[in-house]
Amino acid sequence: MIHRLALSCLAALALGACASSTPVHYHTLLAPVAPTQVAPAAAPFLIEVLPVGIPPQLDQSQLVVRQGSSQVAVVDGERWAGPLADEFRNALSAQLTQRLQTQDVAGLAAPKDQPVLRIKVQVRRLDAWPGQSIQLEADWSLGMAHQPGNPRFLCHGQFQEPAAGGYAELVQAQQRSIAALAARVAEQAQAWASSQTASCR
Repeated sequence: MIHRLALSCLAALALGACASSTPVHYHTLLAPVAPTQVAPAAAPFLIEVLPVGIPPQLDQSQLVVRQGSSQVAVVDGERWAGPLADEFRNALSAQLTQRLQTQDVAGLAAPKDQPVLRIKVQVRRLDAWPGQSIQLEADWSLGMAHQPGNPRFLCHGQFQEPAAGGYAELVQAQQRSIAALAARVAEQAQAWASSQTASCR
């Protein structure tokens, strides 16, 4: 009886060791913003970065990566620190507030004496090929809040970054693609807020 109990305990310990031998790594899209990304002058408006739309197949707690041209893999040991839509929105907001030297008032009561530019992003693709590259494709709109007629600026863009290395480098490439998106949106935001004209190149 004691011998069986000892074997059971050893088996449980072995199973526990196997279960804990595969670590889970958590990643974030929120990257440090370099000082060179700061705008030369503060924007004369606040921004409201709305929730970001993410395709359902990417809206997972785990990283979803490409395998070839038609297959994908959900990597269980590599996960996002928070919901992917929140990770993307927070990263974009941090980039934009730094570049424009302004404040994101999403979820807050905005001052009535300051204009607010609403920014909405819909991610169409966020493809990742481990050891190779990542590709971000997104649509976005800009519009001043509480403006008569609510005219909007619409744009579409594709951003590609090399991603040699492992999953950490893959996420860093995604961070760079969001920074590239933020750079373009910030430039357009300045133009749209001043004259309601901007170029979608």
